[in-house]
Amino acid sequence: MNQKMKQARQQKKLSQAELAKLAGVARQTINMIESGEYNPTLALCLKICQILGCTLNDLFWEDK
Repeated sequence: MNQKMKQARQQKKLSQAELAKLAGVARQTINMIESGEYNPTLALCLKICQILGCTLNDLFWEDK
């Protein structure tokens, strides 16, 4: 589950559908990334980071 991405999206006051539109993907894709069911491409990760104003580490690095 990607809680970091979900929290960053909510802080920007974006719905999954709004983020999906900005990123050029379906809302279901954003939902699947947030639920941990889909590993996005690096290009999509970078696009999401740019939209949310975060780094790859902020959103996609798992703390162990």
